[in-house]
Amino acid sequence: MSRVGNMPVDIPDKVKVTVAKDNTVTVKGPLGELAHMCHPDMQISVEDTVLTVSRPTDQREHRALHGTTRSLIANMVEGVTNGFEKRLVISGVGYRAETSGKSLTLRVGHSHSVQIDPPDGVELEAVDNTTVVVRGIDKQAVGQVAADIRRVRPVEPYKSRGIRYIDERVRRKAGKARVTEM
Repeated sequence: MSRVGNMPVDIPDKVKVTVAKDNTVTVKGPLGELAHMCHPDMQISVEDTVLTVSRPTDQREHRALHGTTRSLIANMVEGVTNGFEKRLVISGVGYRAETSGKSLTLRVGHSHSVQIDPPDGVELEAVDNTTVVVRGIDKQAVGQVAADIRRVRPVEPYKSRGIRYIDERVRRKAGKARVTEM
């Protein structure tokens, strides 16, 4: 029994959800429009302000798709109403970020500066020299762009220099211990 798949998705007043014959779900809201083609076996029904997803059988594949489909649609509704945001922090001497136009330029200890151009629907903002905000309506795209930025210079465990998520905890390692001879 899927607990996630059985929960209904509440649709806000400003959002319009349509389901096509090929199981393509289109969600339109104040921030934009998203579309996703769901698995043909999943049955999606929209009644007034509630969307429900049901599965035809209790086969393993259908059980797996049930919760996933419901979560993807719920994320689409959340994205077009409020949007998604990831914050990254840059730490290190001389490390900084700056935006120019739509692109983000990172100076994080490489011999060159790294420029990141976001895909459509994702915007990058350098709040200050050490904080980067990734915003968009597609949860997967926002997470992927944030992961790509973090991959430029991952945090190292000895001095915690690098790019990390704002809520990420870095386990520090002890450096070399001085050995004294007797």
